Amino acid sequence: MPAKPKRPCNRPGCRRLTAERYCDEHQREYRQQQDRERGSAYERGYDARWRRARAVYLREHPLCAHCEREGRITPSTVVDHIVPHKGDYDLFWSVNNWQPLCKPCHDRKTAREDGGFGR
Repeated sequence: MPAKPKRPCNRPGCRRLTAERYCDEHQREYRQQQDRERGSAYERGYDARWRRARAVYLREHPLCAHCEREGRITPSTVVDHIVPHKGDYDLFWSVNNWQPLCKPCHDRKTAREDGGFGR
């Protein structure tokens, strides 16, 4: 498979060529900025109340929904928001928007939707 063509880094004034959005140096800066803007897990609603609700949900839904559809039996470890809530409190707490996933399935889904983990 041919390599992705390189293009200039998106950082204004940087002329380094990269196959990604930013060159290695500016990618670190970009990620740090995104992390600061995103807020902590607690600030995004993943607090003690969420941990309790998550534990109850995983007890009631012990198998990964994606793996089950493919005929595999895998324990669920993550409560995934089917539609990303993006700060919408009602969508965050809507149990109809939750699904049990194993971590590998959740990571693949997140990467597919966001173009990378949390990006």
